[in-house]
Amino acid sequence: MADQPARRTPQARRAQVVRTERITPHMVRLVLGGTGLETFDATEFTDHYIKVLFAPEGVSYPEPFDLARIREEFPREQWPLTRTYTVRAWDPGLRELTVDFVVHGDEGLAGPWAARARIGETVHFLGPGGGYAPDPAADWHLLAGDESALPAIAAALERMPADAVVHAFVEIADAAEEQKIVSPAGVEVNWLHRGERPVGEALIEAVGALDFPTGTVSAFVHGEAGFVKELRRRLRMEHGIPRERLSISGYWRFGQSDEAWRATKREWNAQVEAEQERAD
Repeated sequence: MADQPARRTPQARRAQVVRTERITPHMVRLVLGGTGLETFDATEFTDHYIKVLFAPEGVSYPEPFDLARIREEFPREQWPLTRTYTVRAWDPGLRELTVDFVVHGDEGLAGPWAARARIGETVHFLGPGGGYAPDPAADWHLLAGDESALPAIAAALERMPADAVVHAFVEIADAAEEQKIVSPAGVEVNWLHRGERPVGEALIEAVGALDFPTGTVSAFVHGEAGFVKELRRRLRMEHGIPRERLSISGYWRFGQSDEAWRATKREWNAQVEAEQERAD
């Protein structure tokens, strides 16, 4: 069998924190800038994302930061950990990148770091990736997600055509987590306050109760994998929405670390698609 070509190590980007803001009790906004963003661009999609790189506890890397060198010289368990975050906004004129982080105290890796980030602090990351933007030819749009999908939903609303028909649902902990979002006239976000209910339960109910408009839909459904799976089933099987009209994926999974979820996500998605194909 022919040797497989070596997988190329992606080039990490470098930026500095230029502003920080706690926009809700559990959402911190960082604005990044610096010369490392000179070739960066995130204008094509509204779900552009970056993968922020974090050194494991007790590990430090030589300067300048070189991911290829790190992977060559350090054992795998000391390679940088990655956390994926949506680009909330990109200003190509100022070369400033805005990223929102969900923060729950000291829980997790990226959230506590973002809450403590200081002006001038250096950030290394990969990207951007992405694949969704509102289809201007669609008759109407469905946007649904939890806090993890809120930055992408907000970015999508800001890019909607002025006459867009949009049904947007965002599940959050409570009223204090609501944000002001620019959207076309007549379009409002349906804020679903979770309270003590399981994540996604309110979203499933709200989308299930929606009187679907006629015509072609462009749908974006992202967040915790459990409710994403159920909404994907309903949209595909009950409403007959074809795959190409759906941007739908689990950003995270309840009870799993980010590493564990990423390790099984591809297999999980394939299993869900297989189940739906058998049901079609």
